[in-house]
Amino acid sequence: MVILNSGRLAVELAPQSGGSVARFTCDGVDILRPMTAEAIASGKGMNAALYPLVPYSNRIRDGRLSFGDEIIRLARNWPGLDHPMHGDGWAHAWRVVRSDAESAEIVYEHERAGEQGGWPFRYRARQQYRLRDGGFSIRISIENLEDRVVPAGVGLHPFFVRQPDCTLTCRTAFVWRTDTEVLPTECIPVPPEWDFSRGRRPDTVLLDNCFDGWDGRASIAWPSRRLRLDLEASEPFRHLVIYTPAGQRFFCAEPVSHANGQVGLAPLVAGGTLAGEAVFRLSTL
Repeated sequence: MVILNSGRLAVELAPQSGGSVARFTCDGVDILRPMTAEAIASGKGMNAALYPLVPYSNRIRDGRLSFGDEIIRLARNWPGLDHPMHGDGWAHAWRVVRSDAESAEIVYEHERAGEQGGWPFRYRARQQYRLRDGGFSIRISIENLEDRVVPAGVGLHPFFVRQPDCTLTCRTAFVWRTDTEVLPTECIPVPPEWDFSRGRRPDTVLLDNCFDGWDGRASIAWPSRRLRLDLEASEPFRHLVIYTPAGQRFFCAEPVSHANGQVGLAPLVAGGTLAGEAVFRLSTL
């Protein structure tokens, strides 16, 4: 575990468990769903407070990814799911490059895994964390280690603590409808019942959808805790996946670089790097 502290904020990182954030607190109060000891011991990040999405976000239908004139075949990688999801980063150990009291940097280097149906292109993923001035920033990047153009995307998957009175506010233009397997079917203007621009309680709607045309800003308020979080994400994070499952103590607002299933439309040149930063700032209501 790597521990970061700055003022009211504290972060626990679990690099060996999918390059995950295990805990994020303000004055000892959990902002994200804390990762259990069992989840940390699993070596995977699927039950973390926050985990990285590389080299793609969300599901790829039947493991069949179209990229230019190619068809890339991917094996299932998520328990109980017929479609590969969320890439490789969450399932592997990351190496700590450096760390101090307020910052850390971790790296995952992926080798070709085509014969096993894994991601067939080499890449280097990097996460840089910093606590400073009441904020927690994460910069995530993916570097193409191949000598050819490949598909590539990045994202972050936080699990925010959910309370009956909490609200999510964000502005988006479009949303992808999905089928019964949560695979995208059509992109439509955001309907009123899915509009978060004036704030909405996650408990009022069931969603697992990708929103497009996001301006990179969102806020979450917990009135009973007198806490507010402001999220600001740089480009290429202009898509936001909102996940509000029934009966859970968390909800998700995930900054991602491409729409669900659309990483095949996101080329990265040989030797190129795709990077984005998300900053989580806490304040008192």
